[in-house]
Amino acid sequence: MENDVRLTIGTLKAAAAAAVLLAATACGSSGGSSSSTGLNPPDLKAQTKLGKSEGQVNLVAWAGYVEDGSNDAKVNWVSDFEKQTGCQVHSKVAASSDEMVKLMKTGEYDAVSASGDASLRLIASGDAAPVNTDLVPNYKDVFADLKLQPWNSVKGKAYGIPHGRGANLLMYNTDKVKPAPTSWSAVFDDASRYKGHVTAYDSPIYIADAAVYLKATKPELKIKDPYALDQKQFDAAVDLLKKQNANVGEYWGDYLKEVSAFKSGDSVVGTTWQVIANLTQSEGAKVKAFVPKEGSTGWSDTWMIAAKAKHPNCAYQWMNWIISPKVNAQVAEYFGEAPSNAKACEETSDKNFCTTYHAADTAYWKNIAFWNTPIEQCLDGRTDVKCVPYAKWVQAWTEIKG
Repeated sequence: MENDVRLTIGTLKAAAAAAVLLAATACGSSGGSSSSTGLNPPDLKAQTKLGKSEGQVNLVAWAGYVEDGSNDAKVNWVSDFEKQTGCQVHSKVAASSDEMVKLMKTGEYDAVSASGDASLRLIASGDAAPVNTDLVPNYKDVFADLKLQPWNSVKGKAYGIPHGRGANLLMYNTDKVKPAPTSWSAVFDDASRYKGHVTAYDSPIYIADAAVYLKATKPELKIKDPYALDQKQFDAAVDLLKKQNANVGEYWGDYLKEVSAFKSGDSVVGTTWQVIANLTQSEGAKVKAFVPKEGSTGWSDTWMIAAKAKHPNCAYQWMNWIISPKVNAQVAEYFGEAPSNAKACEETSDKNFCTTYHAADTAYWKNIAFWNTPIEQCLDGRTDVKCVPYAKWVQAWTEIKG
């Protein structure tokens, strides 16, 4: 998958200086159990005990997840880890989930901050091993609704350690979009009111956003899971997005451009993330962002260990470190996401951070359908039909954009 530029304000500065914004796509699912995914991974065993540190660990991660002070001298949670564990960190920033999967298949990396589409593929192929959460003491403080979810477990077996999460929001210009919207209809059925000034997320996974809207507005389609669409349901979502296309001024993947578009008025309504809304507001644009009444999609990332990790003990120590309260708070604030460790909320420099990002708001997350990878075996448990696999979503996205 592509086009998810989840960088925070701090990372943005480094990215802008380099004139490069990284792309990625995270996936997960809010409902159902992993046993219904149709995944039957190899029977791999989790490590039973920690051994001696191997002296190094090789990581694949999103930009902003493994900071050692080289991007910003004030942003460094790697050096203390190296001092405390003796594990030297070598990290590779991945530009997409596809790249993460390819890198993990080389056998050169010990762990990865996988998004849901990558995590399911790594589990299914046997490239990721189950995780023994008893070897990660800080796991006990991870929010309960992030544990054993469809994107990080299979049949009750954990395949990773939750890192953080975020929701896809509807943002609008408060001066130009009146009355204030409450529904995704602002970018779908009513989008013609803002023709040429609607913006949408540039990724095939955005088809799920249309499915979330149709689930609420077209009950006759019987959509249960926006990532489990049979052909009829899928066609309805694609048709909706083709109609929307006539009103879209820009599809965004680079969020500096989205900030600029809302500041200039080129965009007045569309999808966004909380960190982008915060940045847009801080630069003087009159915008608000929220989860519409139909609910929304979102993303959640997970640290996973390679099945053939050469430095598994250092990898386990890293997974425990990155979700420790202080470090998890640092990453969350730098990146712009809700932390996974409940105790991290006591460590954030902005004492309202966890409130802003709904970190502990269980009811809020129940309305978020975390990105997941569509496969033929319907993720909602149906066995009487085949669902449209992700490759077909990619093809359809090209058609939608014309």
